Amino acid sequence: MNLTQRIEDSRTSLFKAVFPNTTNHYDTLFGGTAMQLMDEVAFITATRFTRKKVVTISSDKINFTSPIPAGTIIELIGEVSRIGNTSLDIKVNIFIEQMYSQDRQKAISGSFTFVAIDDDKKPTSIL
Repeated sequence: MNLTQRIEDSRTSLFKAVFPNTTNHYDTLFGGTAMQLMDEVAFITATRFTRKKVVTISSDKINFTSPIPAGTIIELIGEVSRIGNTSLDIKVNIFIEQMYSQDRQKAISGSFTFVAIDDDKKPTSIL
């Protein structure tokens, strides 16, 4: 399988409903919850691309551009954005969808870096 196909096949999408137990006192999704979900989607994307054990080594500038209100649906999309020898970057976007209309907008974006590791927890090639 070529690299372009591996990148395309590793694209990961996750849908969640935003319920009150995940919101703050402003009735919007907790930022920490959003970041946890983003890291999870990034991890799945990195694993699907490498088919190896991977660990998060950094997250880079997470932009919260719109609050995510309770009672909405969110979609998280993870995509490979950079490939190194032992590491790769995953871009994750969160989109808000209104439950009862076609309205959709990007609310949060960020980047996560992962390193592939072997059984001795040492970096290993991903290609």
